[in-house]
Amino acid sequence: MALTLLLCLLFALLLAGAPVAFALGAASLFAFLALDIPATVAFQRLAAGMNVFSLMAIPFFVFAGELMARTGIAWRLITVAESLFGRARGGLGQVDVGASMLFGAVSGSAAASVSAMGSTLIPMMKERGYDSDYAVNVTITAAILGILIPPSHNMVIYAAAAPIGIDVGALFLAGVVPGLLAGAALMIAAWLVAARRDYPRGSFPGWRPFLRAFAAMIPGLTTALIIVFGILFGVFTPTESAAVAVVYTIIIGVALYRTLGAQEFFAAAVASVKTTAMVMMIIGSAAMFGWLFALLEVPAGLAAILTAVSDEPGAIMLLILIILLVLGAFMDMAPLIIIMTPIFLPVAINVGIDPVHFGVVMLMTLGIGLVTPPVGSILFLGCAIGNAKPEDVVKTIWPFYLALLIALVLVAYAPPLSLWLPALFS
Repeated sequence: MALTLLLCLLFALLLAGAPVAFALGAASLFAFLALDIPATVAFQRLAAGMNVFSLMAIPFFVFAGELMARTGIAWRLITVAESLFGRARGGLGQVDVGASMLFGAVSGSAAASVSAMGSTLIPMMKERGYDSDYAVNVTITAAILGILIPPSHNMVIYAAAAPIGIDVGALFLAGVVPGLLAGAALMIAAWLVAARRDYPRGSFPGWRPFLRAFAAMIPGLTTALIIVFGILFGVFTPTESAAVAVVYTIIIGVALYRTLGAQEFFAAAVASVKTTAMVMMIIGSAAMFGWLFALLEVPAGLAAILTAVSDEPGAIMLLILIILLVLGAFMDMAPLIIIMTPIFLPVAINVGIDPVHFGVVMLMTLGIGLVTPPVGSILFLGCAIGNAKPEDVVKTIWPFYLALLIALVLVAYAPPLSLWLPALFS
């Protein structure tokens, strides 16, 4: 009865348009009361879900990304990407994907990537004769790459939610090749659609402007190297590396790029506080929800169902992918990571799936959910930035969606794609 109430109320609130954190929290609170558990316990679980030291890295990652977005690094990345890919048919589509891959190494956030890349490239594409739906589709699907290419705060959330210890540095490295593979797949899709629509080609600006832009880009990308290699070689914890990245970003923004003034710093701080508050409330509410799931023995029941269907790793992986794709269309990424990791990871480990590999596959799958209606948050954010109707965008997103699904299947069923790079540094 309590489980039925929990799930029905959750989906009713989500369909009514309630914020995810509120929907999870309200549904969980009513379930607590239905089980005659004091409301104080619910709020204790809420606080305990957020009171995890490793999650301290999230505000620093978010702040570093916001600072980088305001130091002009996005424009420098676009300049380099346009020099490399702009000469292809529909070159700005390739530029969008390439710049998003580079920006993913700075921000680690799909929403930040859509905001930074979309606000610049979508108007640029429209001015050069590209259709609005194409501009938005390329931007929102390429933004998913920021979830995979390190550093990614969603990987920190996955490591914190896992019932076993997982090396965040190994997770960061494991996302590199899948991120590049997904980027290549999106570039092919962008080129095919551009060729069919006969979009224009760009031009190479010359080696001197390219080298100047490339040199200006390097200090910004060094932020990602500080985080990844600092964790990898044991110099910093994930939280410490994120804090160092904030300090480094402030230094290059003020002293080198000279684009980070008091106004930009304040705007980045305000945006970071808002984003962090939203993410942490989602994490806390998801922790309440997950605790109820454990109390009602849902993980054990789902595990029994999955293993009853098959004990083959390939079949289990397929079932999990389908479930996550469906759930990702209705709920945001962070709560799903918190709720589903303790359920699916033990099952995956029992059939021989590496937990680092599973983490990359899980994040990639949930990333696709961010651009899947009816709740895809990145889909609607991109439409708002591009001033496009969601229904028009969804009608033509399928080539890019298919490209991401092909990349997902390759990564899911070829573990070396995600595991060989961490193995090099183990």
